[in-house]
Amino acid sequence: MNTADLGLPVDVPSTALFTDQYELTMLRAALTGGTARRRSVFEVFTRRLPNGRRYGVVAGTGRVLDAVENFRFDADVLAFLRDRGIVDEETLAWLADYRFSGDIWGYPEGEVYFPGSPIMRVEGSFAECVLLETVILSILNHDSAIAAAASRMASAAGDRPLIEMGARRTHELAAVAAARAAYVGGFATTSDLAAGFRYGIPTVGTSAHAFTLLHDTERDAFRAQVESLGRDTTLLVDTYDVAEAVRTAVEVAGPGLGAVRIDSGDLLLVAHRVRQQLDELGATDTKIVVTSDLDEYAIASLRAAPVDAYGVGTQLVTGSGHPTASMVYKLVARAASDDPGAPLVPVAKKSSGGKTSVGGRKWAARRLDAYGVAEAEVVGTGPVPDALADRQLLVELVKGGEVVAREPLDAARDRHAAARAGLPLSATQLSRGEPVLPTEYVHEGSGS
Repeated sequence: MNTADLGLPVDVPSTALFTDQYELTMLRAALTGGTARRRSVFEVFTRRLPNGRRYGVVAGTGRVLDAVENFRFDADVLAFLRDRGIVDEETLAWLADYRFSGDIWGYPEGEVYFPGSPIMRVEGSFAECVLLETVILSILNHDSAIAAAASRMASAAGDRPLIEMGARRTHELAAVAAARAAYVGGFATTSDLAAGFRYGIPTVGTSAHAFTLLHDTERDAFRAQVESLGRDTTLLVDTYDVAEAVRTAVEVAGPGLGAVRIDSGDLLLVAHRVRQQLDELGATDTKIVVTSDLDEYAIASLRAAPVDAYGVGTQLVTGSGHPTASMVYKLVARAASDDPGAPLVPVAKKSSGGKTSVGGRKWAARRLDAYGVAEAEVVGTGPVPDALADRQLLVELVKGGEVVAREPLDAARDRHAAARAGLPLSATQLSRGEPVLPTEYVHEGSGS
């Protein structure tokens, strides 16, 4: 696996240092104390959704699988750890041979989740699982936040396509991951060529205001663009006077002009005026694309406007005010000893302050009502009730260290559309409210 597939610079040989130091110091102490090989179960979940969000979206799963495969401690990484005195020679020797050999289960990418949902379960020895905490969380927290924002925007947009164009508003590597997550959440295209190259996402783009300003007249700019890109191009019409620009655009390209883009002003008012003007000029099939700091609320407010597509940047790549999904990676069960057959013992943090967790290796299922609409997220330990056996959410992603669940990105995108459609209608409301599904816990032996 080439690290370029992860959106990494070519001089980064592995994902092993995408971690926090305490993971290595815990490993060192566990090796010393004789507990490193105990069979353990870690789970990724969130205790709450961001305020006002009705559901979360799982995104980044495919990138997690790549990251786990690339988690290797090569000579340069080991030398760095030795020079810093972070771990001792025994630990360095163990790291030199590190290959994750355990199992990973998780919600498939594109699925929705709720507070307490065991989004990902990592099983193996304590030593090999604890090292993956930060890299897994960094991917899932970022990508799921972007996908959730994208999903809300896609819901607000309805059938009108969305263009991801936020690369210039975030870190260059985060931009690639954001474009991927946005595609899972329902965006149709991206302006980021790296995302198109690495993940096969359709790319679009024509010109900015600088291109118009480069020319002596707006007509010269439009003519150059049409001659180069064809009449189906999109002309930017708000550099100077919008009405004059629209008139010039149709004169240059003819009534077959592909689209015009509006990037400023009162978009609702301007879109109506531009549509009327285009129709009067005979350009009835010319589309209108709007941009300019859009978020899901602005998109919803334009529902009645004659807009054909939206371009979204800053608000998307920052999670529309919630740049993380607040997921955590917690040990929920561990063996009583190093014996491979030792039973698992549920463990959980019980301190106060809102950071408690539920112990035990969990399953999850989504219960439906009589109409086939989701009505509850059911999370439990022990046997799965017969009524929920065919509604389980976790799938096997890695078995014995080998990835077993790679899939095309379009599969995750389609899955999300289906999952969102299966939620109650209130899931798509933009007004503040609680998660659209309650999370119900079923404990082993409870009989419920």
